[in-house]
Amino acid sequence: MEKIIVYVDDAAYARDHMARLVAPATDAAGGARHWILVACAPRMTHRISKWVSHSARENWRAKWFAKTVAEVTPVLCGPGDQITPSLATGRLADMTQQLRLAHGASKVIDARRPKLGVDLEPVAPDVPAAGHSGWALPGAVVGMGALLVLANELGE
Repeated sequence: MEKIIVYVDDAAYARDHMARLVAPATDAAGGARHWILVACAPRMTHRISKWVSHSARENWRAKWFAKTVAEVTPVLCGPGDQITPSLATGRLADMTQQLRLAHGASKVIDARRPKLGVDLEPVAPDVPAAGHSGWALPGAVVGMGALLVLANELGE
């Protein structure tokens, strides 16, 4: 059985991304796969503790986790497939290493939604971050470019 670790932070993006990647397996176990689904909950600022208790934050993370797993599972489930959901904690590279040791997973897929101007934390040294282009534009540079184009159009 092929074991695959999948990192997800946005269910809708992950469904689309995984639908393109998931193809009928051709391994000797009849195509069965063991998916280790790691959900990366959105970060909350440390200032949120002024308004929300720790237990309320953990409760929200648990609800987010359940909803995300429920939305992504139908795309991954095939005949004979297994899914082991997990909530990401700590550095993702360390978690990948622990999961590889525990499950012997051979493949890692980063299905996290890329964010403009933000370099995502790598999930493993040998796996490129999702949507990593090698460069990012700060908002100020984009704003200045738009301003220059607008000034040029008005000047003509």
